[in-house]
Amino acid sequence: MASLPHEDPARYVPGSRGGAKQRKTRRTDWIVWWREIDRVLLVLVLALMALGTLAVAAASPASARRLSTAKVKLDDLHFFVQHIRWQLLGLVAMLGASRLNREMARRCGIVLGVAMMVGLMLVPIVGTSVNGAKRWLNLGISLQPSEFLKPAFAITLAWVISWKLRDPRMPVMLICTGIMGLVGALLMLQPDFGSAVLFGAVWFVMMLIAGLPVRWVLGVIGGGVALLGAAYAFYENGRHRIDAFLGGGTAFDQVDLARHTLVAGGWTGSGLWLGTKKLGLPEAHTDYIFSVIGEEFGLLMCALVVVLYFAVVARVLLRLWDEEDLFTVLAASGLVAQLGGQAFINILVNLQLFPSKGMTLPLISYGGSSTLALCLNVGFLLAITRRNPYLKRDPFAPKGHPAILSLFK
Repeated sequence: MASLPHEDPARYVPGSRGGAKQRKTRRTDWIVWWREIDRVLLVLVLALMALGTLAVAAASPASARRLSTAKVKLDDLHFFVQHIRWQLLGLVAMLGASRLNREMARRCGIVLGVAMMVGLMLVPIVGTSVNGAKRWLNLGISLQPSEFLKPAFAITLAWVISWKLRDPRMPVMLICTGIMGLVGALLMLQPDFGSAVLFGAVWFVMMLIAGLPVRWVLGVIGGGVALLGAAYAFYENGRHRIDAFLGGGTAFDQVDLARHTLVAGGWTGSGLWLGTKKLGLPEAHTDYIFSVIGEEFGLLMCALVVVLYFAVVARVLLRLWDEEDLFTVLAASGLVAQLGGQAFINILVNLQLFPSKGMTLPLISYGGSSTLALCLNVGFLLAITRRNPYLKRDPFAPKGHPAILSLFK
């Protein structure tokens, strides 16, 4: 008997009902998803999130006691409980994004980017100030548009650069530079110099991959130096942080306190909830959680965290080694550059090798918007790098992104 036009004969089971067919379809979709995603990358990310849960549990008492007042006393595990909730929401966002196909991930990233750009424009007008910076929108919950813009920024730039394949005369470099300039200006209105530096680094990495001419590279370096000089001259908070970094600071500076906390536990740490240096450390559960890991779990655990971040970056690059789609190469490179760059900056700050930036440790630090946005970043990364393991490539065809990037020469 011929099947109805809307039915898939391969999925039709005689005598079955619609509910059974739908369950079978959902099960099949999950099986396909599991076969196509980068399972190694997923495991590495889950390992970082598990370490983050343990680290926030260690840091929560210090931050809860420091932020408690005479009127409001926070429970020692207040931030740990909140972190678990945000992580569960983040996992839902990650899995949901990872189930998208490449085209839908691109579209969602662009729509998210437009929405967050509008949010950035609204922040200086109706935003909420915390610690002297206006970076949040109060929409019933506190939302930081710049955090959600990070994954969307990489996807949007990759989409714009890929226009070059259709028309080599399109000024994609200028368009991307204009987008970066607008984002940087909106961030400095908050002000958020650390995020502006991170966005600039992601933009530069993607431009290099896309074949940025040497004269542009020299121009970017010169422009970056000029912007840093302007930030030092006109951004008072940034100037104080740079002066403290170059001058060595004092025993009461956050970065110096972080370094003393980091080495207090030696190689193996003092043990969970047995650290004492963390009690005097500001933002122990966010910006300086790497130092808390060092005190309570030891420098060996810190080394493991660094190795995991390097493994995430290396895994993505290996996944892209023989990728032939330009958008995939650029978007995945930008997404992993954002995650790896943020981790790199945070760890250097804790090691007193970089001025304080007020930047969380990805997938480990406590956070609301940052946790959701980073999980969304990973979800997009898993979606964009999905690959059918049963499709074999032509062994005689040119492989890898160099064949595509040669179009830019």
